[in-house]
Amino acid sequence: MRRVYGSRRSEMPIEDDNEDVDSPHKCRERRRRRIEMRRRLASVMAVSAGTDGLEAQKFAAAEEKEDGNAVPPSSSAAAPIASLISDTETPAAPAYGFMSVVGRARVMEDEVSVWTNLCRPEINGYRPVHFFGVFDGHGGHHVSALCKEHMHVIMAEELMRVKPTAGGEVEELWRTAINRCFERMDDMAMSLCQCDGLQNSVVCRFHPQLSLVGSTAVVTLLTPEYIIVANCGDSRAVLCHNGKAVPLSVDHKPEREDERSRIEACGGQIVFSANGARVEGVLAMSRAIGDRFLKQVVTSEPEYTFRKRNGGDTSLILATDGLWDVLTNEMSCEVVRKCQQEDHVTNSVSVSVSSSAAALLVRLAVGRRSNDNISVVVVDLRN
Repeated sequence: MRRVYGSRRSEMPIEDDNEDVDSPHKCRERRRRRIEMRRRLASVMAVSAGTDGLEAQKFAAAEEKEDGNAVPPSSSAAAPIASLISDTETPAAPAYGFMSVVGRARVMEDEVSVWTNLCRPEINGYRPVHFFGVFDGHGGHHVSALCKEHMHVIMAEELMRVKPTAGGEVEELWRTAINRCFERMDDMAMSLCQCDGLQNSVVCRFHPQLSLVGSTAVVTLLTPEYIIVANCGDSRAVLCHNGKAVPLSVDHKPEREDERSRIEACGGQIVFSANGARVEGVLAMSRAIGDRFLKQVVTSEPEYTFRKRNGGDTSLILATDGLWDVLTNEMSCEVVRKCQQEDHVTNSVSVSVSSSAAALLVRLAVGRRSNDNISVVVVDLRN
């Protein structure tokens, strides 16, 4: 007969009829081995899926309720399971949740990208790097969608290329790889053509409207040791540390004194109106990916934050300005903290808590009449 154990399928031999006369001791021993294997399989499912611990527990519970005639997995199926269990050097991916809604805006231009265990670069001691990105498009969805599709791929390539040297500054190595990633992403965005793709043939034609299309990008690289944030635009990353909000990025707004000086030094100007300060009277942020028409004054170079992780870090929030326009850093962290407190009381699974916190933040932003798309990612940093 054929039995399915989780996502693994293995062929099971049909037992001989003589097995019916086994002693009670043999039956109990087989059942003990079955239960132990199911528990191990559930543990492996939780590790390999990163945030699927709840499903793994449900699977194990359901399997243990089976009748006593179930056949244990064959040795060929159990071998890879044992190898996964013994890989203690691979920590479980962090639990996270996210939500992205159009809100009161006319079209959806936000994108969210999450890739746990993105790569294992030498710069990180061959340990996994987790990627979290939020992109807020303007003038259209083209650039934000492009970032979602390609930025994590480019980031992995650049990180894997970095070769640490004796006495080299670790932060500078990370910074170099991230900067190259943003440069390549910007070059790709500048090549958008009328066919809603990348310019790859002589028949492609630039469309004037695509000259005003761009996107913010706030990206977090999470390692067992560091939280690394790269920000370009007015999306934001906030760390919840011991109940307090710690901003890990600063919005790139034209009214920032340093940004205004940089733009004016490049020959641009800031126009103030009822809609706030705008670069050349057009763009409400001073840095972005894309925006070919304004590229002389609007740079894609990100600003960075390197922070060493410690036990006081409880969660990380990444969101577009649809959230931050109506909710403060402190209030957002308080919402997530309350959700995690409830998790501690009910002993529920962290992934559901992160998802609930992200959904609650979005609902609060909508209730406070945010006029923009709202995208929120909540990463659980506990344990």
